[in-house]
Formats: sequence, C-alpha cells, structure tokens
Amino acid sequence: MAKRTGLYTVELEKKPRIIGNAAIMGKKEGEGPFGSEFDEILKDTTAGEDSWEKAESIFLQSAIKKALSKAAVSPGEVNALFSGDLLNQCMGSSFAVRELSIPFAAVYGACSTMALSLIIASLAIESGGFDCTVAATSSHFCSAEKQFRLPLEYGGQRPPSAQWTVTGAGAAVLRDVPSPLSPYIDKVHIGTITDYNITDTNNMGAAMAPAASKTIHDFLEDTQTAPSDYDLILTGDLGFVGSELLRQLMVREYSTDISFVHNDCGMMIFDREKQDVHSGGSGCGCSAGILCSYIINSMRKGKLKNVLFVATGALLSSVSSLQGESIPGVAHAVLIKGGCDR
Repeated sequence: MAKRTGLYTVELEKKPRIIGNAAIMGKKEGEGPFGSEFDEILKDTTAGEDSWEKAESIFLQSAIKKALSKAAVSPGEVNALFSGDLLNQCMGSSFAVRELSIPFAAVYGACSTMALSLIIASLAIESGGFDCTVAATSSHFCSAEKQFRLPLEYGGQRPPSAQWTVTGAGAAVLRDVPSPLSPYIDKVHIGTITDYNITDTNNMGAAMAPAASKTIHDFLEDTQTAPSDYDLILTGDLGFVGSELLRQLMVREYSTDISFVHNDCGMMIFDREKQDVHSGGSGCGCSAGILCSYIINSMRKGKLKNVLFVATGALLSSVSSLQGESIPGVAHAVLIKGGCDR
C-alpha cells in the first residue's frame, strides 16, 4: 500500500513499470540533438490535416499507438488513459483518443502535464483497481501560438526570454508486472501553486522557476535526500532563462546547489546555437518528448538509474493574461528508478 513520506510525497508499493514509451516529434525537433532518439519524426507538421489542432491530435494518437505496440499491449487491455494538452477543453487529447476505445480522463497541468498524467496513472495502478494505464500529452507550436498569443501571420517579434513551443507528443504505458529492464515509478509528488507575480507571457521560465524550486526542495525534504543522490534532476521546460533562475533560487532560498545534477528538457531538445529558439523549448511535448525517448531509453540501458523528473507548468490562459492576471506556476515530481534496482 502507498505511504506518505513527509508532507507531500507518496511512495508507491507496487512500483508500476514503464513497459512501453514513445515520442513522435516534428521536423524542427528532429533536427535537434536528440533527433535520433525519437520514434518518428513527422516532417509535415500539419500531419496531412487541414488544421494545426487536428495535426496535434495525430501526433498524440501516433505516440500512444507506438507506445502500446512497443509494450505489446492492445488498446483493449488498457484500463484508463490519462492525457491533456494546451488547447481549450483538452481537445487535442480528446480527439486523439476518440477512435481508440480506451477509457479516457483528461488532465490539465499546462506544460507539467506529462508528470501529472504519470502521477495519476501510477496512483490508479497503486489503488488496485487498474492493471494497465497510459500517460500521455502533446503540444504543437502553431496551435499553441494561435491559442495563447497572436496569429502566426502577424509576425510579431519574440524577445530573448521567449521559448519555442515543441511540436510533438509522448506516451508511456504503465503496468504492474515483473519487467526487470523497465524503469518503474518509485515516488510521486503533486506540487503546490507558486506565484511570484510574473505577468510577462514571453517569459514562462521566470513564471515557472519558483514552482520548480519549491517542489524540488519539498521533495528533498520529504525524502531526506540530497541532489547528489540522483543521477539527474530533470525539469520540464524552464529553458535557459528559467533554468538559471531555478539554480539561483535553490541556492538563495534553500542553500541547495543542484547545478551539477540538473538539466532541463527545454535546454536539451533544440540546438540553441543552430536553431532560432531563443530561450529554448516549451510546451507539454517538450518534457514528454525527452522523457519518453532519451531518458527512459537510457534507463533501460542502465545509463541512468535514479531520475527525479520535475515537469513545470504556467497556469495561464488567453483570458487571464488579457485581464492582467499574474502567471501562477506549478511543478509536479516523479521519481523514476532503473528497472534492475527493484
């Protein structure tokens, strides 16, 4: 039975295994440093559809199907699928799943959705009522720009702090089965909203960094561990600006240095010198793409054994920004361990 560790963290008894994972990414993402790690790169970012929103659903559906195929699991064996995205009413996920005949629950954590869906999928298995679940999410540069900012045709200038929303999707299949080479979910931590009154919609890293700092600190306190106990502390999509702020906040507020073990999916997914991405990548597909390819694959190979995955989300909407609201941040943490340790 799951047990609470400290104030916010839950240690799982069943340790659900990630038995299948997949990342389907766009052309620009495929040109980045981890292009060879992705399961498929769709060079046509419309995916043959007549809207960006429909294209995003195709990316997500493809990732889910690929993860299921790699796990040798049929859609009929899945008890529940948890997914969300950045579009109104999670339409990207809903339309992706409607043809799969899988019980579906939409979740929303902005760009932290991959961690949030993993947490819910893991707790569902831990409850004993579910045997096999899927955690997934997606984003698309064009659909996100259309939703949150201005039409692409406007051609507005992006400041250096702006990030590039990743076009892509990631999915992970979880199951309570013996699978020695498959990584497993050891602990989960639902973060608390942290708001430093950031209002600049072109500086998501600054809005999310305080939440990441609090979640990492709280997790370390709950588990009585130090940064040196982890192979990697991986944040979601803070980008270069947000990651530097996170490291500064950890030292200033908690006297904790994570710089030697920290990396960020938003810094990893693109080549900043060769690709025009300003402060790096963002979007739900950013952390999902890196986690569901390079990270989990590296864990299967034994290159990584103890990864604290902390996906970050900026909880704004197009309405809240126009009303002058600040941008609250949230960060959820999932401790993933190498399969051979169990």
